[in-house]
Amino acid sequence: MTVAPTITSERLTLRPFRLSDFSDYAAFLASDRARHMGGPHGQEKAWSWFCNDIAHWPLFGFGGLIIEDSVGRRLGQVAVTKGLEFPDAQLGWFLFDGHEGKGFAGEAALALRRWIYANTGLKSLVSYIDRANRASIALAERMGAELDETAATPKGAPCFVFRHPCAQEVLV
Repeated sequence: MTVAPTITSERLTLRPFRLSDFSDYAAFLASDRARHMGGPHGQEKAWSWFCNDIAHWPLFGFGGLIIEDSVGRRLGQVAVTKGLEFPDAQLGWFLFDGHEGKGFAGEAALALRRWIYANTGLKSLVSYIDRANRASIALAERMGAELDETAATPKGAPCFVFRHPCAQEVLV
């Protein structure tokens, strides 16, 4: 059983979810900004995903964390999830409205990736990215992830699979 950690980076704190985070999480998923995740989604789907991100920690030793800035503002979410849906462990991220374009997603994703490789048995991560999500594609590439055209996608979905550098490369 693993408890979700708190991870800090230069500007951010990645912390375990709280019930009070759900309203921002659900608002993001209900918005058009969730279109690259099959959305917009209703409250029931948002609750299911919120609980899934939390439940991953005790079940798998990894999961979702809320991204906060230095004054405690919620900026978004970053997660490593697997479960039944994904063929490989997936590193994913999203930012709440108004927080894009400031490097927060990349900083959070790099911090979580490093923590995952240093503290779990995972040696490899992928990011499943909607083919139209230019911002996430660019971020994955900046993180050193490469398009893996041979990798399986979730339920055969028509998305890109970006394979991140392996643990051995990241932890040198």
